Amino acid sequence: MVDPTLAEMGKNLNEAMKMLEDNQRKAEEENEKKYARKDIPGPLQGSGQDMVSILQLVQNLMHGEEEEETSQAYRLQNVGEQGHMALLGHSLAAYISVLDRERLRKLTTRILSDTTLWLCRLFRYENGSAYYHEDDREGLLKICRLVIHTRYEDYTIEGFNVLYTKQPVIYISSAARTGLGQALCNQLGLPLSCMCRVPCNTMFGSQHQMDVALLDRVIKDDVESGKLPLLLVANAGTPGAGHTDKLGRLKELCEQYNMWLHVEGVNLATLALGYVSSSVLAATKCDSMTLTLGSWLGLPAVPAVTLYRHEDPSLSLAAGLTSSQPVEKLRALPLWLSLQYLGHDGIVERIKHASQLVSNSLLVEDELSSPVVVFKFFREYSNRGMRSRSVCFFNCALSLQLGEQLAQLVPASGVDVVELEDEGTCVRFSPLMTSAVLGTEIQDVDQLVDCLKMKIPVLTSTLQLREEFEQEVRRTVGLLYIEDLSWPGLGVVRYNYHSDGKNDDKQEKELEKINTELLKKLNELESDLTFSLGPEFGGQKNCVYIGMVTEDLDVSELVETIAATGREIEENSRLLENMTEVVRKGIQEAQLQLQKANEERLLEEGLLRQIPVVGSVLNWFSPFQASPKGRTFNLTAGSLESTESTYVSKAQGTGTTPPPTPTSSLAKQRLPGQKIFKRSLRSSDAFSETSSVSHCDDLEKVDQRPPALFPGQEQGPLETEKAEEQKEVAQATKTDTEDIQSDKLPRDSCALGGRVLMKRLKCEQCHTLVQ
Repeated sequence: MVDPTLAEMGKNLNEAMKMLEDNQRKAEEENEKKYARKDIPGPLQGSGQDMVSILQLVQNLMHGEEEEETSQAYRLQNVGEQGHMALLGHSLAAYISVLDRERLRKLTTRILSDTTLWLCRLFRYENGSAYYHEDDREGLLKICRLVIHTRYEDYTIEGFNVLYTKQPVIYISSAARTGLGQALCNQLGLPLSCMCRVPCNTMFGSQHQMDVALLDRVIKDDVESGKLPLLLVANAGTPGAGHTDKLGRLKELCEQYNMWLHVEGVNLATLALGYVSSSVLAATKCDSMTLTLGSWLGLPAVPAVTLYRHEDPSLSLAAGLTSSQPVEKLRALPLWLSLQYLGHDGIVERIKHASQLVSNSLLVEDELSSPVVVFKFFREYSNRGMRSRSVCFFNCALSLQLGEQLAQLVPASGVDVVELEDEGTCVRFSPLMTSAVLGTEIQDVDQLVDCLKMKIPVLTSTLQLREEFEQEVRRTVGLLYIEDLSWPGLGVVRYNYHSDGKNDDKQEKELEKINTELLKKLNELESDLTFSLGPEFGGQKNCVYIGMVTEDLDVSELVETIAATGREIEENSRLLENMTEVVRKGIQEAQLQLQKANEERLLEEGLLRQIPVVGSVLNWFSPFQASPKGRTFNLTAGSLESTESTYVSKAQGTGTTPPPTPTSSLAKQRLPGQKIFKRSLRSSDAFSETSSVSHCDDLEKVDQRPPALFPGQEQGPLETEKAEEQKEVAQATKTDTEDIQSDKLPRDSCALGGRVLMKRLKCEQCHTLVQ
């Protein structure tokens, strides 16, 4: 028998323990929930997301919001069926990597050997090996390591210690890719002194080709100083201008000093064509070359290929050019699939099409068979007052604007802007790098040429009128010319605000306010000009930037309008600024005058009229007639005026009318349909003759009308006599005008008859007519 008391105690203990465990469990669950909400990113919370949601997220990240898509145009790669094959290759590479090791080794060896053989045959590089890499500089980096292992036999054992005795030297052209030498030194662990930049030609040959004679002298000096010439990087198509170095002479120089010759550049693509220029064909004798097939053939996400010749596989393995891992050999799979899909004819057709886009266009007469066209806007300035440096700088700004506009107007052309060391800012058209990706056709090039022909006159007119605009602004009071050579437009102007002793902060705010309002007013005008605040970064503050203009721009009218609009804004700003003070003083003065008028009224009425009862009786027997006296504040004149005239005329006076804003004489002579800031195309002589004849006709119509009479007034003898006299004069004027037009009067007389009319016209209209 169990004691009931103990049984009850045990039951209560179990319930208590259960309650404690439940509370602890709930607390742990709450802690887990708090931990999940705070530390786990949102997309990873829960049991995962479905495929549709994930793909929708990728699509949103690719295309962005709808507002961004409409506001900013961007280029989409033309992914055709050959592009789908390349993308399929990446998916197949991931699938093939899970095969068993032996089957994977056989498959990767077949893919790698086939792709290498095909590329060597296509680009005339016999007995070569291939290294496939994502970064196009990685192939050159591996080649440098291979050459170091080859020239320094103990490098594998002693490492960088062997480099102390003979410092290696790598030679690159000054026209090579920006930062290439520094990137190689950083990856190889070499000091920057191991990199030698070889200048290009300055006297003879292309200014973008390496100076071979100077390179020979530099190598001799390095050898004499105990250095080891290691490798030379040459260009078959420089990154900027697309020029090819003299590869034949460079190869001879490398053999003389036992150096490695590596070649890269866009012109290597033409090795696949039937006819290849001798300058590019010499690249087949080099020790290594890098091919970027993705841009040439329009293949997305395919690796670059470095072809090289070397007989020691162990050194290639030590340099990282070959790998024993089968998975790394799968990098060639996208190319293996794409090359088979395109075939030899498809590959040649794409490269040939890109080359013909240059030769068939009117951009340049190609003498060097280069598939790259580089041009810039250049114009000599006849005025010696403008410095040549300023002209060159402004030409670069116009070239930059031209390149950006052409890229926006014809995005399929693939034009871009490049910076060259000697020429400055230029526009580049390189169809080998862009046509397969963007799908450029002949009509796109024709459209590019048409846009170029349309933009050149505008650029020329802007450059010609820029100095005239500067002179007009400097002669105009209230305007300040801001010299900004980086602005590809007519110029930059600022309206000067007269501070009147204000502090700098307040003056700066007023200056910003006036010029901002000036910009708004100018944009409201119906003109073809573009007014803006300038570039987003690097521009002057509180200025009005004027864009490109045409040759028919009236610069004087433009400057006059800017000055007049600025003065009007400044006057309105001063009026609003002083309005509070003027109104306050006017109210105080009105109060004093009204108080004085009340005191005078009390003296006129007398003391008895101020007593409540007596005043009412007295006013009833003898009313007091007093005219109401008030004050009105004229905002236009800024003065107090009496209201007596208002009570007399029973109407509110309008006060003084402000004078009308003077308008430009040029604006008054604008022809119908002629926009503002445009010069008239009509000659001044024809305009004067037409105006004179038209004025004569109008005068005849006026003189034939009787003088105006008031209602009920009859025409008296004097009015009748004047009317008859005016009618006679008008008839005489008409007769003399007809005589002039029929050449009956000599041409040395005035426009409407000269002395003949002066004898007949004795009124005031005669003076107006003769002038």
